[in-house]
Amino acid sequence: MTDWDARYTEPGFAFGTEPNDFLREQAHHLPRGRVLCLAEGEGRNAVWLAAQGFAVTAVDVSRIGLDKAQRFARERGMRISTVLCDLAAFTIEPGAWQGIVSIFAHVPAETRRRVHAAVPVGLAPGGVLLLEGYRPAQIGRGTGGPADDARMLDLARLREELPGLEWLLARELEREVVEGRSHTGTAAVVQVVARRAGVEPLSSRGEGARGV
Repeated sequence: MTDWDARYTEPGFAFGTEPNDFLREQAHHLPRGRVLCLAEGEGRNAVWLAAQGFAVTAVDVSRIGLDKAQRFARERGMRISTVLCDLAAFTIEPGAWQGIVSIFAHVPAETRRRVHAAVPVGLAPGGVLLLEGYRPAQIGRGTGGPADDARMLDLARLREELPGLEWLLARELEREVVEGRSHTGTAAVVQVVARRAGVEPLSSRGEGARGV
């Protein structure tokens, strides 16, 4: 198990300060409003999303990581909300989120299945999940990610664990990931953009666009 407090105590940002490339490329799918970032760590994705006008809540198990995320947000003139919680104990509020973002959130399989089962319910109608994770083929490369298969992701697992969503993009590929000192090199990843069916009420569109 990674000691995330120890990882985030090290100087600088473990995964850099720029947002994940996949998130940056696909964020146009997110309806305006509230976005939940799972296992957000030091805040690079949350702060970038806040700068795009979303009302962002970041959840992570590391207090040190979230403290850095809040400092980073203030330095960029942004506001985010943070929740200190292990995803194993975190409850995704039903129908509350226009977007849920999961970037390299590699947790124990039991926790992952529980969180993924809650994602379609947690999204508001028309809400979108953006997810990127490492595939089992990543093991042994030394360019990021856990060393055990059970924490890895692939399309077969995700289709089983994320029922009831419309898949707008679903692919497995190899790409260069350059994210700070902890994710650098050619990586085997899976990427998903998936939407909950239905249309949001007009009264909720654009809600929270000024930040939390």
